Amino acid sequence: MTSQVSSPAEQADGTVVGEQRKPAGAKDVRRLNRVIIRFAGDSGDGMQLTGDRFTSETASFGNDLSTLPNFPAEIRAPAGTLPGVSSFQLHFADHDILTPGDAPNVLVAMNPAALKANIGDMPRGAEIIVNTDEFTKRAMQKVGYDVSPLEDGSLDGYHLHPVPLTTLTVEALKEFGLSRKEAERSKNMFALGLLSWMYHRPTEGTEKFLKTKFAKKPDIAAANIAAYRAGWNFGETTEDFAVSYEVAPAAKAFPPGTYRNISGNLALAYGLIAASRQADLPLFLGSYPITPASDILHELSRHKNFGVRTFQAEDEIAGIGAALGAAFGGSLAVTTTSGPGVALKSETIGLAVSLELPLLVVDIQRGGPSTGLPTKTEQADLLQAMYGRNGEAPVPVVAPRTPADCFDAALEAARIALTYRTPVFLLSDGYLANGSEPWRIPETGELPDLTVQFAQGPNHTLDDGSEVFWPYKRDPHTLARPWAVPGTPGLEHRIGGIEKQDGTGNISYDPANHDFMVRTRQAKIDGIQVPDIEPDDPDQARTLVLGWGSTYGPITAAVRRLRGAGEAIAQAHLRHLNPFPRNLGDVLKRYDKVVVPEMNLGQLATLVRAKYLVDVESYNQVNGMPFKAEQLATVLKEAIDG
Repeated sequence: MTSQVSSPAEQADGTVVGEQRKPAGAKDVRRLNRVIIRFAGDSGDGMQLTGDRFTSETASFGNDLSTLPNFPAEIRAPAGTLPGVSSFQLHFADHDILTPGDAPNVLVAMNPAALKANIGDMPRGAEIIVNTDEFTKRAMQKVGYDVSPLEDGSLDGYHLHPVPLTTLTVEALKEFGLSRKEAERSKNMFALGLLSWMYHRPTEGTEKFLKTKFAKKPDIAAANIAAYRAGWNFGETTEDFAVSYEVAPAAKAFPPGTYRNISGNLALAYGLIAASRQADLPLFLGSYPITPASDILHELSRHKNFGVRTFQAEDEIAGIGAALGAAFGGSLAVTTTSGPGVALKSETIGLAVSLELPLLVVDIQRGGPSTGLPTKTEQADLLQAMYGRNGEAPVPVVAPRTPADCFDAALEAARIALTYRTPVFLLSDGYLANGSEPWRIPETGELPDLTVQFAQGPNHTLDDGSEVFWPYKRDPHTLARPWAVPGTPGLEHRIGGIEKQDGTGNISYDPANHDFMVRTRQAKIDGIQVPDIEPDDPDQARTLVLGWGSTYGPITAAVRRLRGAGEAIAQAHLRHLNPFPRNLGDVLKRYDKVVVPEMNLGQLATLVRAKYLVDVESYNQVNGMPFKAEQLATVLKEAIDG
């Protein structure tokens, strides 16, 4: 069966952006400018590994890309069920892209559950590759198919490729003497090989990866490589796949430099290490494992050579307690968690506010409340980060906008914490944490200087002329108190959560002093220097779309679509959520309408309305998935026309 993938231009106006060519003795090759592929199967089928390997080869080829892993919360969900479906979506192109894509051009479905769970996202004309071996009567009935969808005509609008992936894999591995069950585990590598052939992906990296991954089991490594090559050869020889596709490298999308594919959690971990090196401070992580933040703990534990110390605590409270102790001792201290963990850490965050010590609180947001949706994404912890503590306990809030931007956001959060002696919230989310994109590795000279000066001796002279150390005598510009490392002679001082006297740091119950300290701590946060926000507004639009965090990609893609259709719309995106950029109020008042899309029920919108008295229009989604560009484009068009 001849297959055809629709290109972006074809989807938009029916024109063909690619051309077919057929070298002598070879199949047709069609050139495309982008493709969206989704691998789907049971959580034990290796879909995340398959997608990750395809992504790595695509990154090495030079395409721009964006990924969306999507998997169950259960370690091993029930096989063959809809809740047990795991998927990995990859969007790659020969130009700059921003999202994992709205609708896949290709679906690889390893079983009936994978097909049923994902068919609703597939546009007509898309290619669907199904593992026919899994379409047994029992497996189909488990997900509600009374008759086979491969035979009842329901897939007639798609380019269907029925492939007995399991049988072909077992046949290819006969020589290895594996049991059928062991051989079947390599069917994801067969599928990967087939897709690698279809899209002319490099193969060397995957074969090297398999040799390394199974270095202690060379027979298993050889079997997986054989299955991978068999999938490639199947694509080359079968008549069912008459066309393969080329997506050229995105040479113009990237400034010169050295690039690598990186996920948000990995970029964040590297950013923390870079911050500690730029500050010339040891990095300490006190953490309790929690999805989707655990990968930061795993990664940092590998870097003891950079002076990183990781402590896996018995619970969330112990994790942040150890981190705050490390901050008191002179380290760049970090604690990582997700929303439920932030709730447990709130008292110690308040203590850090009172002690005025630098501490990074990294919250990788997920669906809530309570345990909620551990493996799905959400932006619903903003108000918790702003106000989730007793008393007046202001904390700066920084949010990255893309997976690669997590690196820079970590450096910025460290800058604020070290400069102003305060805990800082870094709000990432599951979409950024698990998603990936190309990242230009910066030169060390491009990184900010984060060095700090510890207190060395007395800093205050009493009326009688004696010199003493006052732990709460502040820098007149930043209002930061001195950072005194324990054990430094002459710098002994009280610590604890009870209110301090201004300057001396002695315990104080004086009402006027408490009022002064509360207002001073707030003034310190309000005075943090952050860059002004610069709207992207080439056409002097009347409507502004304002976002924060991971909505950047879908919003920007939607704005591009609207401008491509001749609409005027402005865009602004917030990295700093507390304090807001100083010019934000003036920017908002330039526009007749301000639309704020969020993956919550309107938390940024609430803050903006309260502070600037601007009647913003809130557009919200809380289904555990990121926005789609077309969805936002429709909403924004309605706002422009309304």
